[in-house]
Amino acid sequence: MSDMTYSSRLPSRPLVWLQGEIKTPPFSPEARVEAGVLLRRLQNGEHLAMPHSRPMPTIGPRCHELRIRDRGGNWRIVYRLDRDAVIVGAVFAKTSTQSPRPELEAARLRFRAYDALLEG
Repeated sequence: MSDMTYSSRLPSRPLVWLQGEIKTPPFSPEARVEAGVLLRRLQNGEHLAMPHSRPMPTIGPRCHELRIRDRGGNWRIVYRLDRDAVIVGAVFAKTSTQSPRPELEAARLRFRAYDALLEG
């Protein structure tokens, strides 16, 4: 018998998908796995920093973007860390130096709609 300890502990916070998905294609298999690992770390309560994640206060409080490098380009996953969940508001390809304003505004509106649904 091995001395290894196996944990079946579930992540402490669920993922709530408001928009987008991470699948191959368009993500490469490696980028999809990287995104999954980073999201699982967030679910387990870890706070990520650059180069994997950066704050996005222009979208709202507790909002960040995951930065996924892929052989065909770069991906961004806009998320918010709530006490009880990790909420994904947008998944998009990054094609220029700035994030596309329509994608960021759409994520902002999705987070507001989610909050309104929880309140009422």
